[in-house]
Amino acid sequence: MKKWKVGIVGLSRGRGFLNVFSAHPEVEVTALCDIDANKLTEVGDAFQLADPARFTRFDDFLNADTDIVLVATPIPCHAEQSIKSLEAGKHVLCEQTVAYTIEECQQVVEAVRRTRKKYMMAENYCYFHYIRQWKKVVESGKIGQIYYAEGEYIHNILPLLVEEKTGQFYWRHERPPIWYCAHTLGPLLMLMNDRIVRGCGVTSGFKSFPQYKDHPGFLDFELGLFQTEKGSFVRIHRSQVPASPHFVWYSLYGTMGHLENRRVRGEGFIYLRDQSPPEGEPFTSDTVDPNAPPEARKGGHGTSEYYLIRDFLNSLEHDTTPPIDVIRATEWTIPGIVAHQSALEGGRWLEVPLLE
Repeated sequence: MKKWKVGIVGLSRGRGFLNVFSAHPEVEVTALCDIDANKLTEVGDAFQLADPARFTRFDDFLNADTDIVLVATPIPCHAEQSIKSLEAGKHVLCEQTVAYTIEECQQVVEAVRRTRKKYMMAENYCYFHYIRQWKKVVESGKIGQIYYAEGEYIHNILPLLVEEKTGQFYWRHERPPIWYCAHTLGPLLMLMNDRIVRGCGVTSGFKSFPQYKDHPGFLDFELGLFQTEKGSFVRIHRSQVPASPHFVWYSLYGTMGHLENRRVRGEGFIYLRDQSPPEGEPFTSDTVDPNAPPEARKGGHGTSEYYLIRDFLNSLEHDTTPPIDVIRATEWTIPGIVAHQSALEGGRWLEVPLLE
């Protein structure tokens, strides 16, 4: 069986993936790239990569002996680095989201078509243990047809937006919260087997941090309401600066039942019409698969990255479409771009382009 050679660019986020890739028997990490020479030395030494396999320039890194490039750099780099990697003959596993503009999303799609290489977006929340368990329930038909779903991803990342003492802004300061929408939309649309065709968005503005009103990353929150191709509706809520615990929450309403996890690290529940007690019954909301091998926990985010990487490698091995291919990846990225534009225009409904 072929041993896949992997190169990783962006070692802050990429180190977690490096742990999982390194534990895979059919993978060899052969190149690392980061503009921070100290980080490159630290990670390279930890994983015993020779100096010639370490790069501070991305274009030099592309010439390394690799089959796969994991793009784990800041999102403004995703489109350009994905396209360059594809054109260099590499398969691409790219962190979410695809890009910050619809035009860049289209360019990535065209690059995949042109090069005939595989592209998968690394939306790890789809691989949480409880989401994988929910998928079995939904596919069994137990909760019927899903006609409404909600998702919230609330995560205070103020230290990643600005350095409080110096006032230095970091790259996320220009990212409106709802642009980072795949952690909410991805799992919901995967479970619904649907895609969004129109949407609108609203925001409360900068009530918590009025001094940063020129930096959209500091918006209090953004809401997106979307209609799907099948006529269902999805609402998502995003905030990067809340006075709130960090949580991710999903709720699915079906014609025969309901699935939901708790907002702050509690057990989820399922309700099935004519079967469940009025308050529903407990159902898993654990991110860790208790039956996964020990190495599955090395990447963080429960055991999600372990299963994500295996799905990607399986698509390469069998020459099949990756589960979160370039089209699905854009379908989980573009609605956030459109919702923010809608919020700027007073919340009017806008069409969400579907790329082919």
